[in-house]
Amino acid sequence: MTNLKASNILGTELQNCSINPMTGFLRDGCCNTNHHDRGTHVVCAIVTDEFLQFSLNRGNDLITPHPEYDFPGLKAGDSWCLCASRWKEAYEAGVAPPINPSSTHQKTLELINIDILKQHAVQ
Repeated sequence: MTNLKASNILGTELQNCSINPMTGFLRDGCCNTNHHDRGTHVVCAIVTDEFLQFSLNRGNDLITPHPEYDFPGLKAGDSWCLCASRWKEAYEAGVAPPINPSSTHQKTLELINIDILKQHAVQ
């Protein structure tokens, strides 16, 4: 049985997004996904204060720590696997955080145009 590695939006092997804080739907540090991931947590974003406030206003508090879920709370500059639909919503509102393309899962391309993602890519 072959263990296939996921690809990123650049067509290369998906890279780690963050282990501090530990991110990913599978909490493996990568923006991997599977059929249980209803939110499609595939965009490796470098969160900003503006985005964190936007998300909070939309009912998703990513700021407050929740130790019971081993969630430290995020601050500007942290990398985090975001739901593609939330990132797109933030883009449409003008507050999309930058992304790390090598750590953003190829599944993102099913929801967001590559040109938009490239405009928000950090090197």
